Amino acid sequence: MKKSMVLLLAGISMSALLTAGCANKEAVKKEEAVVPPVSVEKAVPVAPVEQAQPVEQTAPVQDAVASAVSPQEAMSPVAENRLETVYFDFDKSDLRQDTRDVLSKNAEVILKTLAGAKIQIEGHTDERGSAEYNLALGERRAKSAQQYLTTLGVKAENTSVISYGEEKPAVAGNDEGAWAKNRRAEFVVVK
Repeated sequence: MKKSMVLLLAGISMSALLTAGCANKEAVKKEEAVVPPVSVEKAVPVAPVEQAQPVEQTAPVQDAVASAVSPQEAMSPVAENRLETVYFDFDKSDLRQDTRDVLSKNAEVILKTLAGAKIQIEGHTDERGSAEYNLALGERRAKSAQQYLTTLGVKAENTSVISYGEEKPAVAGNDEGAWAKNRRAEFVVVK
């Protein structure tokens, strides 16, 4: 009788644990798409513009600008600012198509103007989740971006990754708009 009672209590305890789940598991709602309201503006009539006379150019402007950029200028903060931030979905480190497009542009900039530079890829998350989880997620995001850049021809030895998790938010706030801006990978020219 005593053994059967112990077995019965053990069975009840096990089934209670299985149905309740782990205590550390966080319940997270699926993201909902945020659709901005559409505003309709009245059309305002515009006065006709006078025709301007064409201006003659002796040399294309782009050629003059491209030849005037020195390697030191290519490594300037202006060149660094041309590397765009990429964004991720909630709790994901895989690359969306728009993220791949931005990474392709960044790879072009790195290969053309920052060929010898060291690029640090910083992974960031929003504030949801534990600090440890967010550090790991930020690292996965940075590594995902690094791997894609490598497939586009950027040398792996010229890139490094670091995760800041939720520690350096781009936007303060506790709503989906702020969280979406914080789920990102940024690119910093180290040298």
